[in-house]
Parts: sequence; C-alpha cells; structure tokens
Amino acid sequence: MSAALSSSSNTLARLSLAVVVAHALIGVVHSAAHVAMHIFMSLWQNAYIFAVIFALPVVAALLLRRRARAGYLLLFLSMLGSLLFGGYYHFVAPGPDNVNSMGGHAWAFPFRGSAVLLALTEAAGAFLGLVGLLGRRR
Repeated sequence: MSAALSSSSNTLARLSLAVVVAHALIGVVHSAAHVAMHIFMSLWQNAYIFAVIFALPVVAALLLRRRARAGYLLLFLSMLGSLLFGGYYHFVAPGPDNVNSMGGHAWAFPFRGSAVLLALTEAAGAFLGLVGLLGRRR
C-alpha cells in the first residue's frame, strides 16, 4: 500500500472516530433533554436507540482498525438508520419528540440543538462510512 493511500485511510478512520465520539456525546445531551422534558419512547424505540444509534456506531469505530470494510459498512448502516429514525421522529412525525412541539420548556433549546447536531453527525457518519466502503472495493 502506498504511503498516500495509507495516510488517507488513517485520516478517514480518524474522522470516522471523531464523528462517532461527537455523536455519542451529543446523544448524551439529547437523552438528558428527553428525560428532563418527560419525552419517553416505547420499548421497541428504546431498543432501536440503544442498538442502532448508540452501540453500533461504537462497534463500527472499533472495527475500523482491524476489519475496516466491516467497520465502514456498519458505520454507514448504523448512521443511516440513526438519521432516518431521528429525522422522522424529530422533524417529520407529529408528537412530543418533534422539535416543533417543545414550547417554552427550559430544555427546548438543548433538545432542538442536539437533534440538529445528531442529524448532522449521522449524515457525516453515513457519508464517511460510504466513502470508506467505496475506497475498499478492491
């Protein structure tokens, strides 16, 4: 492998790791806002959130070092799944989880801001996962 290809692979892996860490930290703030505002999810939604939104991106990041193709595939799928889930519930579906239904609650700004930041990190993670996959097609 050439030095330039190795360097770009390391940069992509570092960016991917940074996005996963940022996503997890923003998720903590968003979860705190959910609790503070008494916005609770159903059992299946909580299972999805734990598995797809929190755990799988971390597993993907851990795989990037030794099994990069699997890591990038998992990063792409988990972040896309997170983006679709959060995008629907935060910005499309009516209900207490929609950013437009917060009212004047003290946690409304952190909730809205973290929902937007989650969507941005999820889009970035899906993009980086796809770039990593396409770069490893050989």
